[in-house]
Amino acid sequence: MRVPAKIRMVEVGPRDGLQNETKALSPMDRVAVINRLQASGLEMIEAGSFVSQKWVPQMSETDRVLASLKLDEGVRYPVLVPNMKGFAAALAAGAKDIAVFAAASETFSLRNINCSIEDSFQRFYEVCDAAKTNGISVRGYVSCVLGCPYEGNIDPVAVAEVSKKLIDAGCYEVSLGDTVGVGTPAKAQAMIRAVTTLVPVEKLAAHFHDTYGQALANLLSVMELGVATIDSSVAGLGGCPYAQGAAGNVASEDVLYMLKGMNIETGVDMSGLVEAGRFVCDLLGKKPVSKVSLAWMEA
Repeated sequence: MRVPAKIRMVEVGPRDGLQNETKALSPMDRVAVINRLQASGLEMIEAGSFVSQKWVPQMSETDRVLASLKLDEGVRYPVLVPNMKGFAAALAAGAKDIAVFAAASETFSLRNINCSIEDSFQRFYEVCDAAKTNGISVRGYVSCVLGCPYEGNIDPVAVAEVSKKLIDAGCYEVSLGDTVGVGTPAKAQAMIRAVTTLVPVEKLAAHFHDTYGQALANLLSVMELGVATIDSSVAGLGGCPYAQGAAGNVASEDVLYMLKGMNIETGVDMSGLVEAGRFVCDLLGKKPVSKVSLAWMEA
């Protein structure tokens, strides 16, 4: 199969990226970052999460972030919702898009959200039903699709089964996460082939971390199988607090550079994206991880 002519880029930096940074940004700083990302042409940007501030203080006051965004102008701003309490908070804040997170690893599920995979779905069913009632779209995520920090290799069949359950619960799309970044192109393709026996490829997204420097290669390999949605994090921000040493998501700038070099349409402007990455890194007091951003600094 040829790679898709158009790729939808989903920006996860303001949520998945910032939640693992030591320094917490204020809600207004996060809004400023999101607005710069939106100005670059991105049409789907994770805006935050409604989880316990005790465990993820970097995502506190996500309601204030949503209140400062224009939610009716064509750009989608999904927020992570772990349970009905989080859903109620998201609904009150005016969220129009939410996300739920499952895992393909039992141990990771227990360590991450303190319940089994099966128990996690009891929460998700409630959330998805409530979202449908209120006209809110739900995106599903699956963690550890190519490896787990506790269990090692993950059976692609397990990934397929969890993905199918998320679609059956009401998710319009499932983002497949290589949470610890251990995947290789062959493993990534084998996983996609397994998942597409149960879920159409049009409903899948790739969410790959770059711990071993394989993320771009892995993305290209699944694009060759028809995956046309890619999650990425501006400046390469992020990681996983439950997977020690795991690098951040693949950098949005690096993904865009690869796609532009292949003449694949994204609607995203490189200059604007690089500027947004440098802006958030200045706020955090760090350098971008993005190879493209660093190269542009030297140019």
